[in-house]
Amino acid sequence: MNETKKQSADHEVSITVWDPVVRWGHWILVTAFVVAYVTEDELLTIHSWAGYFVTLVVVVRIIWGIVGTRHARFTDFVSPPAQVLSYLKDLLAFRAERHIGHSPAGGAMIVALLLVLAVTTGTGTALLAVEENAGPLAPWLGTASSQDARAGEDKDDGHKRKSGLAGDVLEEVHELIAHLAMLLVILHVAGVIWTSLVHRENLVRSMLTGRKRR
Repeated sequence: MNETKKQSADHEVSITVWDPVVRWGHWILVTAFVVAYVTEDELLTIHSWAGYFVTLVVVVRIIWGIVGTRHARFTDFVSPPAQVLSYLKDLLAFRAERHIGHSPAGGAMIVALLLVLAVTTGTGTALLAVEENAGPLAPWLGTASSQDARAGEDKDDGHKRKSGLAGDVLEEVHELIAHLAMLLVILHVAGVIWTSLVHRENLVRSMLTGRKRR
């Protein structure tokens, strides 16, 4: 009886903020990115499919940021750079204003992650076409690049990979952007933990339940 009353009271002082699209998209993106990052070229099929899931979530999140629910929309959380810097300064001083939706810093991180992940998956898909003549871009990039790469084939990480300037450049860019994405993820996690401490609110749980205190 007391437990039921407690749950009812908690429900009354909290509100739904994150809709299912935001929540499910967030955790699918986390899983897919981690799988893609740790597999790299060792398990190319798994790596590629994880990348496709990342692409799907990024596309859906961008669309949902335009037509979705209130706190999912870009208009609700995208702030000018000056406001983002001011918020970060206040956050470090433990006096940052609490936001029901994304904070200015959180909004900036979302935009940065979406952009970086889009470039990561784009270069990855292009690289798959150039080096393996596979993936959705193979009809456009695979055949043309194979002529440049046919001059020689070498073994890399236990499987044949076509060598060529296009493939080398794409591989370097893809790896660099992927590492940048991981750095942003680490900063994001650190920011979530710090903000949770400042506002005494479990933001991870909020992204699981969709609810935050009023």
